[in-house]
Amino acid sequence: MSISSKKPLSMELLHNKTEIAQMVSTIGAQIDADYANKVSEDNRLLIIGVLNGAFIFMADLVRAISLPVEMDFIRLSSYEDQDTSNHHVVMLKAPERTMEGRHILIVEDIADCGYTLQWFQGFLLKENPSSVKIAVAVDKRERRETFVPLDYVGFVENEGFLVGYGLDYAQSYRNLDGIYRLRF
Repeated sequence: MSISSKKPLSMELLHNKTEIAQMVSTIGAQIDADYANKVSEDNRLLIIGVLNGAFIFMADLVRAISLPVEMDFIRLSSYEDQDTSNHHVVMLKAPERTMEGRHILIVEDIADCGYTLQWFQGFLLKENPSSVKIAVAVDKRERRETFVPLDYVGFVENEGFLVGYGLDYAQSYRNLDGIYRLRF
């Protein structure tokens, strides 16, 4: 039985909208500092969001960055309507921007098992960018199965099924302005 067929009994608030806003501001300032002498109007930081979950975090993050940026999106799948990854990543929507010679920032809602982010980073590195870094709203370590370097981490959570702020449960709860742990 997949987790999406179970009904949650309750939700525990882990991070409210004020904490999330502070986290985004902190990461935005770190990115500004790290790329201050690397990007320009002629060579903007390319920020690639992983759909669907990253869109809320990415929207907030790009507004917290004062440097010139360009945005793109990708859609990847390794879950196929299951609650665990099958480790086979499928690209459902490819990036549309040129990546060669660019500084690229991958934005994702959550680092979970690690396979999808590891695969995508490897895919991008084959395109000869100047650099590839990863920003995640949540680093959830409970199910991490493979190493993936996370350069910018909002919150660290060790366990639980998380929803809100882009994170979903059976395509629900993404719109919540906090991050919650579901109890089953």
